[in-house]
Amino acid sequence: MLSPNEAVDIMRTQSVLVAGLGVAGRGVMAMLDALNARNVVVVDDHAPDADVTVAEAIARLDGLDGTDTRPAVVITSPGWSSRSELLVAAADKGIPVIGDIEAAWLADQAGAFGAPRQWLAVTGTNGKTTTTAMLTAMMVADGRAAQSVGNIGTSPGVALSAEHRGEPRADVLVAEVSSFQLHWAPTFTPDVGCVLNLAEDHLDWHGSFRAYVEDKAKVLTARYPVLALDDPTVMNLPTARSALSSNCWAYTTGEPVASEIDHVVGVRDGMLTYNSTPLASAEGISPPGPAGVADAAASAAMATAAGARPESIAAALSTFTVQAHRGQVVSHAGGAEWIDNSKATNPHAAAAALRGQSNVVWVAGGQLKGASVADLVSEIKDGLKAVVVLGVDRAIVADEVRRHAPEVPVEVVSDTDPVSAMRAVVARAARYAADGDRVILAPAAASLDMYTGMSQRGDLFAEFANALPNAQPTTQPTAEGGE
Repeated sequence: MLSPNEAVDIMRTQSVLVAGLGVAGRGVMAMLDALNARNVVVVDDHAPDADVTVAEAIARLDGLDGTDTRPAVVITSPGWSSRSELLVAAADKGIPVIGDIEAAWLADQAGAFGAPRQWLAVTGTNGKTTTTAMLTAMMVADGRAAQSVGNIGTSPGVALSAEHRGEPRADVLVAEVSSFQLHWAPTFTPDVGCVLNLAEDHLDWHGSFRAYVEDKAKVLTARYPVLALDDPTVMNLPTARSALSSNCWAYTTGEPVASEIDHVVGVRDGMLTYNSTPLASAEGISPPGPAGVADAAASAAMATAAGARPESIAAALSTFTVQAHRGQVVSHAGGAEWIDNSKATNPHAAAAALRGQSNVVWVAGGQLKGASVADLVSEIKDGLKAVVVLGVDRAIVADEVRRHAPEVPVEVVSDTDPVSAMRAVVARAARYAADGDRVILAPAAASLDMYTGMSQRGDLFAEFANALPNAQPTTQPTAEGGE
């Protein structure tokens, strides 16, 4: 493993191979440019402006290209698999392989961009983006120069090098970090770190659930770890058990009581509460429902661990609005709230969106990719009023609803045209929606069987909901990325 000073010296004076020229790779390049790196080579088979192909890069590892450019370190984009031929070959030859988060962390800890920043790291299977955005809002409300980085907002390398480009410095980096990024971050130790929840995901990349969990768990080595008391898998992590003997924080959607932890955020008498200090009303949090309360409790616990004042947390939550497709209320029609959670592209995410709710007209379906929805339906069945399904795996979802909740009516939309199918979905959902109900798009499945991405799916849902008689729009659709 590289020390901060050693890493910066290598990046400045020796050959650096950057794997991937996407958002993460370009962020690394911005950071290396600010460090006045002398010898940077970009490898990418799909980017026209890359310097070498993967095959050419592998030849450089062996010195077979006839040049003296054997890299001293490889900085990889998170999308590159740990089984990538290039990265495996580099590791086999003793060349350190690190990711964009690790590279930025090392450079910052070395003081390459001034005094090191405060790093607040959020990870988990679901809820990362909303929690990161909430936490950033809390830190900004507290008067900090805070910025979201990682999978949300800006690449960490771009954030670190802001002053090099004449832009304002961020003193607090609120990082949404994926399991991919953490895999390549052996020394990353944030000031505050939280694993929100854990469920099977990205097993094709990691090879096993255990490997996935081990990578996620790295953020709990933080100076101030924040524990998710409501998630047994998180609480059983060795790093979580170790944190119980340290100065840790925790959060729950229940009473803020935990005898072995001194700092707990929870819900008491309808108020989000830190120990005995009320922070904000648990009603009206965006996104609505238990998932939004959980995200607010997690971000509040992290904010208090980072030193934010209670009034700053309350101020941020009072104005916070969730990003599009993550539990956003997009319309009021037929007396019901219409909620776009198109980002719920797996059963675990859908469960988080639907858990603890009642009178729900559930819109589901798409590409399940082999995932089972049996446990999901069993968990949420008591809150369902009706179900409308679409997409390539619509029959699987419909069959599970009929098996586990036979009293719940199921509408199947067989149309495969993305626009007319969603129009039909909304029309059928509207037949069941009444005062006080919620129509929730939480597909539990990917969207690429019919749509360009989860954004198009959510935008069309909002568009047709707002076209219903007497509809009252609450948001405008906003385009975002894919799955």
